[in-house]
Amino acid sequence: MEITAKYCRNEMEEYGQCVSSKPGTWQQDCHMLKVKVAKCTSSHPVIQKIRAQCAEPFVAFEQCLKQNQTSVENCSKHVTEFLRCAENVKLAD
Repeated sequence: MEITAKYCRNEMEEYGQCVSSKPGTWQQDCHMLKVKVAKCTSSHPVIQKIRAQCAEPFVAFEQCLKQNQTSVENCSKHVTEFLRCAENVKLAD
């Protein structure tokens, strides 16, 4: 996540502000910002490696967000699992 924040800080901040300001409609209203974050993160090799190795907890987190659109705080367990996975990814081969 530090790498995402380092290289894609502006995109992540915009997306986060959008999500928190539109609790009931963020899925639709913030979609383009989500796409911007995805494009930014997909271009960095370290982030690509984390996404590949931690795909399962990331998908679970996204699914949780879809099911809890008005109460995203219910997904904190999923965020924790993804972050734990990302921290354990070996960045150097």
